[in-house]
Amino acid sequence: MSKPPIQNFDTDDLVPSPAPLENAPLAYENQDFIGSPDGRLIRIMSEYSEPMARFRRERIQDTVVFFGSARFVGMDEAGREMELLENTGSVTLAPEEEQPARAGEAEPTELKRMRAEAAVEMARYYEDARTLARMMTEWSMKLPGRRHRFVITSGGGPGIMEAANRGAWEAGGKTIGLNIKLPFEQMPNPYITPALNLNFHYFFMRKYWFAYLAKALVVFPGGFGTLDEMFELLTLDQTHKLAKKITVVIYGSDYWKKVINLQMLADKGAIAVKDLDLFKFADTPEEAFKILQDGLIENHLTGDVDERRSDESVPAGPEANAQELLGPDIAKTQ
Repeated sequence: MSKPPIQNFDTDDLVPSPAPLENAPLAYENQDFIGSPDGRLIRIMSEYSEPMARFRRERIQDTVVFFGSARFVGMDEAGREMELLENTGSVTLAPEEEQPARAGEAEPTELKRMRAEAAVEMARYYEDARTLARMMTEWSMKLPGRRHRFVITSGGGPGIMEAANRGAWEAGGKTIGLNIKLPFEQMPNPYITPALNLNFHYFFMRKYWFAYLAKALVVFPGGFGTLDEMFELLTLDQTHKLAKKITVVIYGSDYWKKVINLQMLADKGAIAVKDLDLFKFADTPEEAFKILQDGLIENHLTGDVDERRSDESVPAGPEANAQELLGPDIAKTQ
């Protein structure tokens, strides 16, 4: 059998070898993937699992949520020349014609005079939210057990949110901030417990954490966001989608009864008359505290003996993570 002829190859005809490849990024470190539509499920799951891990580690059992405007400040700042922002938490100022009247201004417009009056009024609500949060925290810290009960929680930003976190911080308690990443700059207020300072991309995941742990809600004067969050929780309560009883206080009856006529909803049959019992109005921190305290005791502390007894075995420090619980019996992982 004859042998095939030997072929001669010209080295110029050879395809050059490809350059060495770098290691591919790990899937969870691949920001192009994580930030893509294909990675959306991972992002959503992360905004459930990561906060859950933090709450478990810090032994947060339940919360009292404060909603309210982000646009106003306390009395200590309202006395100065105040500048309103263009949007919640932004660094851009609102137009000059929308700013409050300032001292020495010759002939302020009606809008400017109204803004100046509103600044003082809203500063009062800031101070009331701060006082109520402090009162609630001082009371909850005296409850028996190692788990943290009725922890003051806000949206993590300025205004009423800051006031709530500030009051809890002044009482020496833990306090939660559930911030949201927005197209404009928004920073967490400085009174949030660092381990409980969270930031969300998805509004619906942030709302989930507002509702999931809440045993009470306090709604201070606010705008679109406050209305949205208030009615979402009221709807969950009305439709019995919350697996617990929740005490709802609407703070500032004069403000809210001008913003929306809730009585008319019942009068016109849009809601049941009994739906008006889902919330109560309050106009002072003392009045709101009494409503909250009575509701929390009746719904979540009375008959809670077995739970308090089991709580006695809970260590005082942060809960161990999975690796710390398993200890040296398995190989260390990262």
